[in-house]
Order: sequence, then structure tokens, then C-alpha cells
Amino acid sequence: TRGLQLTSPNTAAVQTAEALSLDCREETDLRDLDYGTWAGRPISEIAGEAPDSLARWIADPSFAGHGGESIGMLFDRTRSWIDKCSKEGSNVVAVTHAAVIRAIVANILEAPLHAFWSIDIAPATVSDIRNDGRRWALRSSGLPLVSGRLQPQIED
Repeated sequence: TRGLQLTSPNTAAVQTAEALSLDCREETDLRDLDYGTWAGRPISEIAGEAPDSLARWIADPSFAGHGGESIGMLFDRTRSWIDKCSKEGSNVVAVTHAAVIRAIVANILEAPLHAFWSIDIAPATVSDIRNDGRRWALRSSGLPLVSGRLQPQIED
């Protein structure tokens, strides 16, 4: 794959990039959503302990009462990243997290913040997002990794 190869600095993404034999540079804008005090906990546990906070986090894109990032903050971070990528004009392979990809897809589709919750990104899949110098487009999403390789080939 030509162009930039980037990965989130989070361990899971770095290990995935290594497993794909990519020579990635870490990009902090690709880090996973900061879940604050909820990090690493099952959603069912959070729903049992803090149902009102969880409901507010889902309904209010500015809510960060868990001590982490709001969905709005994630949107702003990913918007900055895709703007930077469009200016660089290079192919980019980015190994990142479902929440980050959901925010990127919603951003390029110019969807409202609440659309984040309607986008499902499965683990270990490829989303192909393109920029032709004028606009971003979602070419495909949810394509499986095949034999440890990006599939389809992310090149023109």
C-alpha cells in the first residue's frame, strides 16, 4: 500500500497494524474515544450503575459526565483529522477504532451528531473512504480482512 500508514496509539490498533505488516506511524487523532471512568467496563454494568448518565451520554452529544470525551469532542477531533488528510493529498491507511470510524463516516456524510449511534462498524473490517480533491465519499464499509491483508486493495 502506498501513501501514509497511520495507527491509533492504543495497543489494540498498534498490534493490528503489526499483524497486517503495516509500517504505521502513530497518530494521536486516531486514538479511541476516551470513555473516562467507563473504560473497559461492560455497557450492561454501566447501565445498571448509572442509567441516567448513560442515557444522557447517548442523547446529548456534549455530555462528558463520565470524565472522558463527549461524542461532540470526538466529532471535532475526527473532523480536524479528515481535513488534514484532504490537504495532504496522499492515500492513507488508518488502523483505528470503531467509534473513530463511526465519527469519520458521520462527518464525511455531513450527518448530525446523533447519527453516530446509527452506524455500526464491526471489528477487524475495512472501511474505504475516498477524497477526490473536491469531496469525501464512503465507498464501502464492513469489508472483512482476508488472510491478514487489507481487502480490497486500498489503492487506485
